[in-house]
Amino acid sequence: MNTLFYRITLTALCLWLTITAGAQVSTIQADFIQTKTMKMLGDKIISHGKMYHQQSDKLHWEYTSPYKYTFIMNGGKVLLMKNGRKDVIDTSKNKMFREIGRIMLSSVTTKSRQKTMDLPLSKQMKAMYKRIVLHFNQKTSLVERVVMYEKNGDTTDIELKNVTTNKTIPAAVFAVR
Repeated sequence: MNTLFYRITLTALCLWLTITAGAQVSTIQADFIQTKTMKMLGDKIISHGKMYHQQSDKLHWEYTSPYKYTFIMNGGKVLLMKNGRKDVIDTSKNKMFREIGRIMLSSVTTKSRQKTMDLPLSKQMKAMYKRIVLHFNQKTSLVERVVMYEKNGDTTDIELKNVTTNKTIPAAVFAVR
């Protein structure tokens, strides 16, 4: 599996796990801005996209610019779309996606009155990241920004904008076909 895909998947999963605020939030919709700073190149790549989440096992993470890439998880199936290509993966038959599904379906929720918090890292995530810092909105207590510090010196900063909670999301947004 290519490294870019793996990093995008872990990024989406990490953010999804951290913005879920427990039972009182059944859906979340947001725009995001992701700034990737690459130490070796001294360059920044800015990406934009949309994220949709519905309790308890539905996630739609979509990059809209400068490239298009979509990751949808719905129950035991994952849909990956890039450059017109669609791949559907059964998480029960794929070790990496089975682990992602296990993590997603666990009751990991983060809601805090703190301004920042370091996210505890699993063994798999420690292989790539030195530290992941969550920044919370002080009014809603939801995560509004995640900064991931990679072992190679790169950083990924994801900021959520236009966040809405508990609004109906059409089923088609989570369709895996």
